Amino acid sequence: MNTLRNRVQLIGNLGNDPEIMNLESGKTLAKFTIATNESYTNNKGEKITDTQWHNVIAWGHTAKIIEKYVSKGKEVAIEGKLTSRSYDDKEGNKRYITEIVCNELLMLGK
Repeated sequence: MNTLRNRVQLIGNLGNDPEIMNLESGKTLAKFTIATNESYTNNKGEKITDTQWHNVIAWGHTAKIIEKYVSKGKEVAIEGKLTSRSYDDKEGNKRYITEIVCNELLMLGK
């Protein structure tokens, strides 16, 4: 059951081209967002689409694949884990962010 702890799987479309960073340590980081859509019919018979945005990061080899093959609008399936962190913005306010650390990526669609 430990393999089920903190495991996330999503299929969605990239909102922007990935942001690629080559760090001084030699590691590569890819940051991007994906949108997942869920559709349902409300009680008035109208079709409603609910879009959720997810922050995703990937390291190393996965980040290099993302840099080479993935761009805005592409449909991808990702698997990873949720992480949360905080930071201080320019005004000194504490901000919190939840991200998915992607360890597996599958490119879908055309």
